[in-house]
Amino acid sequence: MRFTSIRANQFRNLEAKEIPVDRKQVFLVGPNGQGKTNLLEAIYTLCYGSSFRTPFMKELASHGEKNFKLTGMYSDEGLLTHCLELEYKDSKRTVLLDGREIKDRKELIYNIPCIVFSHDDISFVRGEPEERRRFFDQTMSMYNPLFFDDMRHYRSVLKQRNQAIKEERYSLLEIYDMQLAKYGLAIQQERTRAVFEFDQIFPGMYSEVSQTDREIHIQYNPSWSRCATEEEIFEHLANNRQRDLNLSTTTSGIHRDRFNVIDQNGLFSQSGSTGQLRLASLIFRAAQMAFFQKKTNRQPLLLVDDVLLELDFKKREMFLHLMESYCQVFFTFLPEEHYFSSLAGDDALVYDVKNGRFSLHEG
Repeated sequence: MRFTSIRANQFRNLEAKEIPVDRKQVFLVGPNGQGKTNLLEAIYTLCYGSSFRTPFMKELASHGEKNFKLTGMYSDEGLLTHCLELEYKDSKRTVLLDGREIKDRKELIYNIPCIVFSHDDISFVRGEPEERRRFFDQTMSMYNPLFFDDMRHYRSVLKQRNQAIKEERYSLLEIYDMQLAKYGLAIQQERTRAVFEFDQIFPGMYSEVSQTDREIHIQYNPSWSRCATEEEIFEHLANNRQRDLNLSTTTSGIHRDRFNVIDQNGLFSQSGSTGQLRLASLIFRAAQMAFFQKKTNRQPLLLVDDVLLELDFKKREMFLHLMESYCQVFFTFLPEEHYFSSLAGDDALVYDVKNGRFSLHEG
């Protein structure tokens, strides 16, 4: 699978012009603020129906505009050509695949598997617990539609339960508790399995690239760690109901789970240097890529946004070795990062980016 062309209309600062991208490798070179990341964001938004930089679709429109449209032509694994369109108009998002409207985002996210590497990924290691929950939920949703459904149902029930607590409609809580137990247990069990498998990949990758013996692992700590059945979760919720009422929210559940990055000294976020945390965040994504391939036997599309500059030559070489299996990759580079030319294959596309315009790189 690979995109063959991208066109953006009124999206960020991108020029309303078709950009041919029918290569396995596409390099975008230019100073900061010229539109390199905006193109990656456009591709990601086409793949998943949302941005990796903001949850607010209206922020994606060009300055002074309220609407935008993205169009991507791509070929699938069978080399059939498809047209994917996303339009945001009058505060409504519409997605068309070959002219047919996709009404459920679930159908879209399994169409083109896409993984983005960005500076913000350091939050997976150093950030708040919800950042790691989001990462692992995203990782599992990429290959498991049932997990995606369970998460969707759980969030809906959790919202209703919290609203019932605030409005003092306590007679509904037993019903919501039964539903939370059902979906929450399924999610907890899947998270347990996934973290165990992910942790078979992540530590070795980090050791290989960092060239150290430091053992780094992922530790999953469920909120309902002492509950193994729906009945036990139901009982736990009942026993803790008064605390929930006092705090006006659901104080336990999979939305409170923690995923910790640890080494022999405890939390890696407290013992690792900034460079080590940054490297670990890159390995998170590389491991996500390998984990997805293991689960699906499919190669993802990669968006690599200015994350290689901080790596020395040896670490960069080792890291890129982990990323060799992909269907298509888009790299962004600053002009001073001249080593990008050594990464480009014979048929790679290299664009110079300036003020949202893309011109083929000479030389």
